[in-house]
Amino acid sequence: MGSLEGKAILKNKIYLYLTEFFAGMAVMAVELGASRLLAPYFSSSQIVWTIIIGTIMIAMALGNMWGGRMADRDPNPDRLYLRLLVAANWIAAIPVVGKYIVIGISGLLVMTVSQNFLVIAAFLSCMLIFVFPLFLLGTVTPSLVKYTVGSLDNSGKIVGTLGACNTIGSILGTFLPTFVTIPAVGTSITFLLFSGVLLVIALFYFFSSGGRIKSCIVAIFLFLVCSILGNSGSFAFWEKNLVYEGESIYNYLQVKEDEESVVLSTNVLFGVQSIYMKNESLTGMYYDYALAAPVFANAASKKSIDILVLGMGSGTYAGQCKKYFPKAVVEGVEIDQKITDLAREHFELPSDVKVTTYDGRAYLKGISKKYDVIMVDAYQDITIPFQMSSAEFFREVRSHLTEDGVMVVNMNMKSQEKGNINEYLSDTIASIFPCVYTVDVEWGTNRELFAFSDQKALGNFRDIADLDDTLQKHLLMVQEGLKEYKGGNLILTDDRAPVELLGMRVIDGLIQEELGYYKKIFREKGIEGILEEGL
Repeated sequence: MGSLEGKAILKNKIYLYLTEFFAGMAVMAVELGASRLLAPYFSSSQIVWTIIIGTIMIAMALGNMWGGRMADRDPNPDRLYLRLLVAANWIAAIPVVGKYIVIGISGLLVMTVSQNFLVIAAFLSCMLIFVFPLFLLGTVTPSLVKYTVGSLDNSGKIVGTLGACNTIGSILGTFLPTFVTIPAVGTSITFLLFSGVLLVIALFYFFSSGGRIKSCIVAIFLFLVCSILGNSGSFAFWEKNLVYEGESIYNYLQVKEDEESVVLSTNVLFGVQSIYMKNESLTGMYYDYALAAPVFANAASKKSIDILVLGMGSGTYAGQCKKYFPKAVVEGVEIDQKITDLAREHFELPSDVKVTTYDGRAYLKGISKKYDVIMVDAYQDITIPFQMSSAEFFREVRSHLTEDGVMVVNMNMKSQEKGNINEYLSDTIASIFPCVYTVDVEWGTNRELFAFSDQKALGNFRDIADLDDTLQKHLLMVQEGLKEYKGGNLILTDDRAPVELLGMRVIDGLIQEELGYYKKIFREKGIEGILEEGL
């Protein structure tokens, strides 16, 4: 069994090409699965994608080198297909243990690391979870070259065919998870499906050659165990009151409900994206502050007021505008159709609020309508779409406002550090709009920015006598906290908008600020002190 002789299956090069095809498919499927496994904890920013791609390329490069050496030293195909068995089982185990590894690493680092928490935590998670199976898959190509190339006469053709099979498999491994398996059955089942394909390829080889039957039985058993334990797909495994937990093409989605409210979150560690108060009261969050925008736009004196929400979410702001400004006509743009579906089902999104499933900036490019208020609420923690943070974007927004129209922007990572992400955004907006005012949300890390061209808007905002008493009282507080913003030269453009790096710096600061108390206990009393404090 130690040589190529007697391996009848290897005489059929189609089988070897299929091995290369499915190995390439599995690599890309695991890469995309990695992004979905990490996104609920670390976001899906360009930084996280860079870490994923970088670590996978390292793993593949090392696998190529080591696999080539092993193929020359001992060209026994048993070893290659045994590696596929191991890789298949490792990938199948990711849904079972991956989230615990991520949480464990995050818990350790959050108490010990002061800078670049997201980068370090995401990198270590990738290294521990994904590098080894992809290292093993990296050994496939050099090994198959050894088995398929019989002479130099046709070596170029055979190597080219292997490369083509790998590339075609990678293409399918890119499209199938994104558009088929993850939306249909989730990230966990996606890992299991593609690991199952690798398992079948390896099992077929061993059953055909009659070798390593015990190893095959063990591999089948482990795969079945992982399939049973790892198909729940729950990322927030500690949560008990979830109404919904699932995935869309764009997001991890979680709906949580209690007696007072329903909450939508796209991150299991931090951040609330939308909230619905069952008694229809104010939320105490940034949406309440953004209600100043229709007042700035002189809603009281108009027959109707047109409001556009870019980043509709579950419709909290739209519902509030409909309640407190009866003449408001609200429409929204939301890139994730699944979020809109959840908004209709769980968040009482008014039926007369039209929602278009599209990118916010692309939507503006395709319409000519002007609005009295445009709400920009497309920033999710560190995940800030650069195309909706640039001067070009805000210039597009201004062109779709009426003469006395107002743009309100929710900036969700306020910081006192010089040169922070909100300073960049504010400077950029101030380069487009002559009047810019900000107010910090009292409880939370949000800051609301109001931008307009007509100075009369300030006078409009002082006239709130005819509003609902509750809203009137709240807007008086907003008036007290409102500050004029004078722009600087920190301008974001389509060509240069390092929003991920800027956001990461603020996240680090917020984490350290929130955990300062617990870090002190950890230094003085260790993990026992943390546990005592939690109890």
